[in-house]
Amino acid sequence: FFLPAQREILHVPLSAAMLKAKSFSKKTKKGKVVTVHREHYLRDDIVCGFALCSLCPKPQGGEVALLQPGLILVPDTNVVLHQLDFLEHKAVSNVAVLSTVLEEVKNQSGQVYKRLRSLIANTSKHFFVFVNEHSRDTYVTAEAGESPNDRNDRAIRVASKWLHEHITGQEHGSAEETSVIMLTNDKANLAKATADGIRGYSVSEYVTRFAQSPDLADLVAHADIATDDSGGKAADRIHYSPHLSLGDLQRGVKAGKYLQGVFHASRENSKEGFVLIRQQDQSVLVQGLHMNRAVEGDVVAVELFGADAWSAPTDVVETDEARTLVEGGADDTVTPLSTTQKQKTGAVVGIIKRNWRAYCGMLLPTENTSNPNQLFVPQDRRVPRIRISTRQGKELQKMRILVCIDSWPAESRYPQGHFVRVIGEAGDRETETEVVLLEHDVPFEPFSQKVLGEMPSLPWSISPEEVAKRRDLRDLLICSIDPPGCTDIDDALHARKLKNGNIEVGVHIADVSHFIKPGMAVDEEAAKRSTTVYLANRRIDMVPEVLSSNLCSLRGGEERYAFSVIWQMTKKGEVISVDFAKSIIKSKSAMTYAEAQLRIDDPADNSELTKGIRQLNRLAKIFKQKRLEQGALFLASPEVRFSMESETRDPIDLEVKQLMETNSLVEEFMLLANVTVAEHIAKHFPQVAVLRRHPEPPASNFEPLIKAAKSTGIDIDASTSRKLALSLESSSVPGNPYVNTLLRILATRCMMQAQYFCSGCYSKEEFLHYGLASPIYTHFTSPIRRYADLLVHRLLAAAIGADKTNADMLEKDKVSALCDNMNWRHRMAQHAARASTDLHCLIFFKNKVLVEEAYVIRVRKNAVTILVPRFGVEGPIHLDTTAQADKPVLTYDPDVPSLDVSVAGSVTTFRVFQRVSVQISVEESHLVQRTMRLRLVHPQLPGISVDPSEKTSDSSKAKRPKGAE
Repeated sequence: FFLPAQREILHVPLSAAMLKAKSFSKKTKKGKVVTVHREHYLRDDIVCGFALCSLCPKPQGGEVALLQPGLILVPDTNVVLHQLDFLEHKAVSNVAVLSTVLEEVKNQSGQVYKRLRSLIANTSKHFFVFVNEHSRDTYVTAEAGESPNDRNDRAIRVASKWLHEHITGQEHGSAEETSVIMLTNDKANLAKATADGIRGYSVSEYVTRFAQSPDLADLVAHADIATDDSGGKAADRIHYSPHLSLGDLQRGVKAGKYLQGVFHASRENSKEGFVLIRQQDQSVLVQGLHMNRAVEGDVVAVELFGADAWSAPTDVVETDEARTLVEGGADDTVTPLSTTQKQKTGAVVGIIKRNWRAYCGMLLPTENTSNPNQLFVPQDRRVPRIRISTRQGKELQKMRILVCIDSWPAESRYPQGHFVRVIGEAGDRETETEVVLLEHDVPFEPFSQKVLGEMPSLPWSISPEEVAKRRDLRDLLICSIDPPGCTDIDDALHARKLKNGNIEVGVHIADVSHFIKPGMAVDEEAAKRSTTVYLANRRIDMVPEVLSSNLCSLRGGEERYAFSVIWQMTKKGEVISVDFAKSIIKSKSAMTYAEAQLRIDDPADNSELTKGIRQLNRLAKIFKQKRLEQGALFLASPEVRFSMESETRDPIDLEVKQLMETNSLVEEFMLLANVTVAEHIAKHFPQVAVLRRHPEPPASNFEPLIKAAKSTGIDIDASTSRKLALSLESSSVPGNPYVNTLLRILATRCMMQAQYFCSGCYSKEEFLHYGLASPIYTHFTSPIRRYADLLVHRLLAAAIGADKTNADMLEKDKVSALCDNMNWRHRMAQHAARASTDLHCLIFFKNKVLVEEAYVIRVRKNAVTILVPRFGVEGPIHLDTTAQADKPVLTYDPDVPSLDVSVAGSVTTFRVFQRVSVQISVEESHLVQRTMRLRLVHPQLPGISVDPSEKTSDSSKAKRPKGAE
């Protein structure tokens, strides 16, 4: 943890150092206890870091910002771990970071350690690392019976006292009084410091006495905040069960008494969640107080109840938020629907690892803005409200802000936290877009100068050295087919007849690995980002634009480096041979899906390029049929597209994207390339191949799909992927062709999440990609926008002898860690794209009231979930509330499923796939969480449905849908 200039200071002859021997025992991963002997050198020339010190040698180089005259802060480990927002504030500087603290932070939190290192590297902050553990003046030896924590606390006190006496005991000619202050929130440690004559304060005391910035107090993480709403009225108080200690939890998990998993809160019901037990591919339902202060993403220990105490999800909807559908298919799926059957149920008994982060949101509107105790409402509905203390209640109203959780006492209804910073004014598009990126952990800062400095200079051209090493395919009729406006073109294709009557087909992928080598800063940044994120109004690139939209993009008419997979196959699509090569290509045309479709459909176009596209289309249909027969699933998850106004970039139209034959054409050959490459790298690198698996869903996941289909007279067999695929293919309802699409949408939601993995971590049987019915699969075809594909390119290049391997790509643990990050980033990118689409839907529907035909896609105890096909909008309509005295009586039958609504003497039944009419609008009154709102138009239910004669602001008319009951 030494910066270069500090390391130079330590490079003195060993005669100037004193050797201390340290021995300790440790347990290996296999459980074996070994004794470790370690040499520890103490020196008498460690620099104190004070700029005006006349006793210490001066550091060479400009990499270290020295401590300045004035107050010098020495925080202990817990202050750094829990008060980092305070330390990062611009008003806090001149901090001596002890090596004791730095090492403890490194061992306890990698994320905090990185942020602390950034502070140390920021010369304007004047954070200096004082290496107290190697100073003969400040090193302390553990006393008999003293715990490591107590020993480190004593080391911090000793170093603080020495620094104060060392710095203030010499004349340095500064008019400003200099003093060293130890910061600790540990009362016992503070008392010992005071007894030793050390000037020490808690962080709160320091801010009260010395802070010059009024907003600094809000950044202090408090261990305790008053939990009453006002005037001592304890409205927040509740009593959770105490959490067990970490040691008890670990012993209980090892003994099988508790299960370890990740807690996920329900998006629709705040009183419900589940714990995902990854090792057992199962989940445990937790409800009410049994969630026991777990927050979304926490690693928890859960105790199972006896089978007689198991429950079923309540199936009650609290929220009325409507959202757009997320893009995806069998390869990119969402959380499975809950079942109505009883399932394993339990209680959270303790937290193994917190997953707290900075949360975006707003203060709950209140008239009493002068009250320092405020409730913060997170943007993420799965996160509970957070109690914070702030003096800026008035200024923060109607602002999007960041808040961190500090603690959650057992007697408090809400967790307690502190204000971090203002993001911007609520409703502002740039502010809301930043919220989307922050909430989904999307790295969106500009690429560093170090990364940009590694980019090739322009103008750029193919080098003679590469021409000599690569296969020259520039004469082939290669083209790309992409969505309109695509500038990061990863893939291109070609097809041509051979003299022997067979067909040569090539998939050519941008050779990003030529420009990004292991060890480069751009490689490290790409690994961190892992994926390009596509928002409705912008793109967050994984690699700099000079690569993504220029040198790597396979643009029409330009020479580019590629990685080619070339098959020879029969006219019936039977593969005879395959070849892999690094190549040089020159795409003859960069087409959109529509442009390629026009070529296929135009009988007058008989150009050689068009003939090749038709050949590809014919083969793609053969491959698709083969995959269907093998059990591949062709699911549905509509994707919406915005038309933007050129100047304001406001959405002026919204529609569900229509798929063409050319979409399937490209998809089939990308799938073929991915499978072919997966087989090759798994053969050559059986332990470290980067692959993608899609686990088979448990039978219970299909229950909602099977019941929904049965209610319309359709039998779905989901016992195997092949039987499911055939069932979906043959499913139809006379007079309602959209039912087949609805069934495929529901089938998508039954799937498990696809994931990247290291081949050496799973058995070959677990390699299966269920949705594609493929025994092995990977991602090879999009290296501009996915880091997984870049790793696969490196493996394939090594396998064919086109490049050398590097040490990291052969270490299973490192490959597995990369896969974990790629899975997280991929999932967050999907959710960010959906949130961005939701945001632009709010902008589009603002000041509009539209009436559209819709379908019931799910029936709940108190609501029905509605899908509007025209816009891809989905949301609940509550049927249990009315302003009238005549409350509706709801009768829910989970076996059909159906919901009878009895109101005003008549009964209306809602079933899955039923057509209805709904009104779409934006709920502006909910400024904290503005949402799209769906209201029932038809069937007419008194006190629930809106007036169908109400005028809309669009040409859409309220119509009674065909077949509506």
